Amino acid sequence: MATPDFIRTLRADAGRQLLWLPGVTAIVFDDEGRVLLGRRTDNGRWSVIGGIPDPGEQPAECAVREVYEETAVHCVPERVVLVQALEPVTYPNGDTCQYMDTTLRCRAVGGEARVNDDESLEVAWFYVDALPDLHEYSMSRIKLALADGPTWFEPAHQR
Repeated sequence: MATPDFIRTLRADAGRQLLWLPGVTAIVFDDEGRVLLGRRTDNGRWSVIGGIPDPGEQPAECAVREVYEETAVHCVPERVVLVQALEPVTYPNGDTCQYMDTTLRCRAVGGEARVNDDESLEVAWFYVDALPDLHEYSMSRIKLALADGPTWFEPAHQR
């Protein structure tokens, strides 16, 4: 994932300390029921599409922007699938971030899937019964997006 300019500015003052950031994941389906995936340049693995919202950007706007920027596919967000605080991540350069992920189920409405930036090595549509090897992060979000259940969130601990 390319680092947004506003994060670079924060890092100039904050150094490598933990940053608490919003994140948006888009699970995009086409009319055939296939899911859109990108093979990431940073680790070579297939993954769902996502990114960091710009300051003031709504999660749905971010999903639409990120999907187009990475895949050239136009999409429409349909519903919130999940809201979850993720475990902290330390990147190879030593930067540490923790994301509050909002995952949205989206429907493709145009464009041809292709690599559209430097974040992906490949972009492709996959039938859900023929997915490539995916991290549990991606698999769980795809499964939740396929279900008709309510938005998933971690229950509050009772005191």
